[in-house]
Amino acid sequence: MQQSPIFSKTYDFVAWILPMTIKFPRQQRFVMAAALQRESLRFQELLIEAAHEKQPVATLRAADAELDKVRTHLRMSLDLGLIQIGQYEHAARMLVEMGNLLGGWLRKTAA
Repeated sequence: MQQSPIFSKTYDFVAWILPMTIKFPRQQRFVMAAALQRESLRFQELLIEAAHEKQPVATLRAADAELDKVRTHLRMSLDLGLIQIGQYEHAARMLVEMGNLLGGWLRKTAA
């Protein structure tokens, strides 16, 4: 797998989000926590798959859609009071950085 900053940034995000979502209230662990965990891990998996493809455009677009799901569910977690504003801001910064790196990879590959 190529050594791109997106892989380490995504790893750091997943390593941060998993323990954070475990702290969600019990009634949300099987809904919002599970969604955030699943989507974050799927985003990471799609990046790894794309790194092994000769034409990764479709996989990168799927990763972009998965990242949008993470963003949406993270915002919903804030609105539901499951995370604090500081946690949301930290995650949002990480997501913007990953999104920028993904966008650059997608533009480079699609050209």
